Amino acid sequence: MGLKAPGIITFMASVVLVVVAAGSKYAHASVPFVNGNEFGILLLAHLVLVIGCIVRGL
Repeated sequence: MGLKAPGIITFMASVVLVVVAAGSKYAHASVPFVNGNEFGILLLAHLVLVIGCIVRGL
């Protein structure tokens, strides 16, 4: 199994999730689903990025 760079959409989705989680945690932004679940959102962002590296075409 070879790894490859993720697609731009997969990468940007991961970045958006990280920015939303960080904004909720450190800027005290009120995001309905994210408040209190910042670690889970960061884990989801990482999983999106890993799947983008493993699966061809994402």
